Amino acid sequence: MRYFLIAGEASGDLHGGNLIQGLRKADPVAVFRFWGGDKMAEASGTAPVVHYKDGAVMGFTDVLKKAPSLLSNLRNCKRDILAWKPDAVILIDYPGFNMKVAEFCHKSGIKVFYYIAPKTWASRSGRNKQLRAWVDKLYIIFPFEIDYFKDKGIPYEYTGNPLVEEIASCDMKRPCNERYIAVLPGSRRSEISRMMPVCMAAADSLGMKVLVGGAPSMTPEDYVPFIGERKNVELIFGKTYDILKFADAAVINSGTASLEAAIIGTPQVVCWSASGLTYFIGKKVLRVLDHVKYISLANLCLDKLVFRELLQDEFTPAAVAKEVKSLVGDESRREAMAKDYKRLREVLGGGGASLSAARSMIKEIQSSRI
Repeated sequence: MRYFLIAGEASGDLHGGNLIQGLRKADPVAVFRFWGGDKMAEASGTAPVVHYKDGAVMGFTDVLKKAPSLLSNLRNCKRDILAWKPDAVILIDYPGFNMKVAEFCHKSGIKVFYYIAPKTWASRSGRNKQLRAWVDKLYIIFPFEIDYFKDKGIPYEYTGNPLVEEIASCDMKRPCNERYIAVLPGSRRSEISRMMPVCMAAADSLGMKVLVGGAPSMTPEDYVPFIGERKNVELIFGKTYDILKFADAAVINSGTASLEAAIIGTPQVVCWSASGLTYFIGKKVLRVLDHVKYISLANLCLDKLVFRELLQDEFTPAAVAKEVKSLVGDESRREAMAKDYKRLREVLGGGGASLSAARSMIKEIQSSRI
């Protein structure tokens, strides 16, 4: 069968690559076309039509800046789908773009699967009506989403979280011989520009070796101006899991990397800040959602503050340094976090999530042909 996949950022590319591997196992004659990244290219053996790094955005102000190119990409994507005639379109996260594609495919009579559900439990709950109307099946990857989606009238399935199997399959090696702190400042320039100055100032006061994990879509030029002449800071690309595995502690921008660190077992503090406008809009949206207590996925999955979140004004060099010192030096706290991480891996399910989702999608396609 023919599968058209769309992922708009690094985390979606990772999940898309795993899903493609699952689809190839379940459907040996599968043919793929996709808008995504290197992980999906490696899994499928073909190049992306458009690479996600050409269109990734985050925040209201970033959307405004890139609006013309995003609209052009959307038009091209619609034409590409119609011309290729897939058996199903698989949308992976990235709702700002993918929801528009879902509507188009539904009206065009093309089967739509949404893998990695939009986080309507955090904001934009009105999208649930659209998901119900345009999506043939929704695939969720977090256990707390089961209770949320069960009464929304959207066909859904929980097949476990694919990060568990992805991380378990990796052979991680120590990236340096010294003890060090990991810094993962995000996968977008806007995130890096806000995270790096604070993290570097904190590093100066800590006096420890620091390894900065470079995002796949970025280049050294996105980080080096912030690192400056610091001899204790090293930038490394392509070894995120290795960096996390052997770090004494990690300072991480909110996102998939934080969940990866929790699955790997790294003591961490999550940090996040945004432009004043983006933060203002976010607070207005989230204020009415009392059930959303945290911004980190691991904390949400366990419904407790497993690790601290330093947000906006709380995200300062002094606060980061203090938290890192506690994570490194407080053995009882490290042990408690390790126990919570073990429970997290249990609730996220075992391996085989991507293959289970793939088999379900194939079954849905075959059933619709009867």
